[in-house]
Amino acid sequence: MGTQHTRREFLGNVGRGMLVASIGFGTAFDMGLTPAWADDEGAGERLAFGSLEPLVSLMQETPVRNLVSVLVGKLHAGTELKELVAAAALANARTFGGEDYVGFHTLMALAPAYHMAHELPADRQALPVLKVLYRNTNRIQEHGGRASEVLKTVKPGVLSAGHDSGEALREAVRGKDMNEAERTFAAIAAGSPEEAFNSLLLAVEDNTEVHRVVLPYRAWELLDVVGKEQAHTMLRQSVRYCVKSERDWRHSSETDEPRVLLPRLFDQHHLPRSEPGTKRPGDEWVASMCKTIFESSPPSAADAVAAALADGIDPKDVGEAIALAANQLVLRDAGRPERWASPGKPPGSVHGDSIGVHASDAVNAWRNMSRVVNPRNAAACLILAGYEVARDRQGRDADFRKWTPRPLAEVLESIKTTEQPRLLNETESAIQANQQEIASALVHHYGTLGYDPAPLFSVLLKYAVSEDGALHAEKYYRTVREEFTSTRPAFRWRQLVALARVTASEYGRPAPGVAEAKELLKV
Repeated sequence: MGTQHTRREFLGNVGRGMLVASIGFGTAFDMGLTPAWADDEGAGERLAFGSLEPLVSLMQETPVRNLVSVLVGKLHAGTELKELVAAAALANARTFGGEDYVGFHTLMALAPAYHMAHELPADRQALPVLKVLYRNTNRIQEHGGRASEVLKTVKPGVLSAGHDSGEALREAVRGKDMNEAERTFAAIAAGSPEEAFNSLLLAVEDNTEVHRVVLPYRAWELLDVVGKEQAHTMLRQSVRYCVKSERDWRHSSETDEPRVLLPRLFDQHHLPRSEPGTKRPGDEWVASMCKTIFESSPPSAADAVAAALADGIDPKDVGEAIALAANQLVLRDAGRPERWASPGKPPGSVHGDSIGVHASDAVNAWRNMSRVVNPRNAAACLILAGYEVARDRQGRDADFRKWTPRPLAEVLESIKTTEQPRLLNETESAIQANQQEIASALVHHYGTLGYDPAPLFSVLLKYAVSEDGALHAEKYYRTVREEFTSTRPAFRWRQLVALARVTASEYGRPAPGVAEAKELLKV
């Protein structure tokens, strides 16, 4: 590297790397333990975004105390909600470059908030978006505003005609060479966004750490808002994240297992198939596959997924089983232990960066990416999703296999209400009292009675908007919304039971900016 380190700095980084390995890269980001690595070469020019630039700059420069009123004024003057989301995404990318914990979580919340807006009445649609835009600008200004921008222009490198571009990018990432990785990806991104995304995933797939997985998916999803011409800006954040994690991670046979396991499973099971499988198994197979993934070691879970894909099982059904296994981590969670408690995430809570929420969001990202990438990456995404659930089940000394899934039988027996309006009211009361067990049982009971899920989603959406959620409310609501839709009737209510539990856990911590937005929108 161009930057030289002293022996003391080197030893400090080794010690820091050991701690990062023990607590996870994302948590280390949150604690400020990851070092600020300098790039080898001087920064390029400041990025600019054409006709959107005034709105992007407004997102960075408006004092956060004035932001909501300014944005509501923009909406009243005719600015589309989509434009605000696009400008916020570009402001976030330019400022943080995927290197700030709150920053990249905020980016990952933008598309879910925009989807949530479309579930609300017209006069309330701006609320979830304004909530995340407030968080976005607040963090940008805490970070130092325009003076601290991470992303600059980058000169594309030269791709070798005889070398796969994705493999070249992965080599640069594994070599911890930020400049080479940036130049390589800039050259790749000169082609199609699809090619850039597929190439990026080869580097992403080296590790199943949750933010490494979810960030590229949410950046890709935002291209529907910011435009595919911004693919390089949006996706290069993941390139930088991957390089930083390679630098900060203490590598071992365990942490690097996916990069060895995946090619072995591809060879063993003759994957990818030329065409995805079309066998549609019944409920019994999905339940059995869910159990296998949940109970297996990470390599065995990955092998089970690879074998199912090789056998011609439809990837939708394989993915459904994996998502249900991740859902078990939310349903069974004993709650945050005292030693992991923090402001906004008390003992017993399951919201925020809980193991189950993280696993569910990661699997949702893997599944969604598998639907839009080439056959090689589609198979890899599902195999690694299965691996990740099994690995997460072992996280933080947890013993999920011994814990009972919600709803608990004794609580369910106490639910006597059968009328839909009363069940909805009692669910809200349980949420507002932080009664996770009762909220879970009420929603399960509601589902067994065959009631329409739409009114229940409306209740849960209200709190996904109003509450802070420790950076995860928007993503997890959207995860459950999608997984409920894509899960067969026999199992889909498990997703809503989990969302009710998480909602009851997060209630009581209002999100900054929402009350002001309600007042200004007169809702």
